[in-house]
Amino acid sequence: MHCFGRFCPDNCHQSFDISILKMHNMITASLIINILVLIPVCLSLLLNLEKMNVAAGIFTPARGILLAIYISILFASSFLLFFMDVKLAFALFSIQIVYKVLTPFTVKSIKNPIVISNLVIATFHLVTVITMMKSGLLHFDF
Repeated sequence: MHCFGRFCPDNCHQSFDISILKMHNMITASLIINILVLIPVCLSLLLNLEKMNVAAGIFTPARGILLAIYISILFASSFLLFFMDVKLAFALFSIQIVYKVLTPFTVKSIKNPIVISNLVIATFHLVTVITMMKSGLLHFDF
């Protein structure tokens, strides 16, 4: 709901503030999830740990590219946690949702632990993106 000065309903500011707070909390939660998941995943890939070899396969150039993407998402999430930008967070989560939902098709399995994790995180990020869109604060200049 948007406030238009004296034409604003009495509860406009309150509902607007709650919407902003809810959006901020969801963005923060999604960013923290990214960071908490990606730190051990990136370390496991860097250290070539056996558990990661089972889930992601042995080191290949493709796995190195995956690591670069994960590190990029980790850096972007860390940056946005301290310098929040709604449009940048929307873009990050949207890209993550798409690639995470595609993983069962590209991996050709729904049983892989990385695929399962991706789908759970994509669901959370989708709730965050919906919250962002419902807040009314996400405007794009076309």
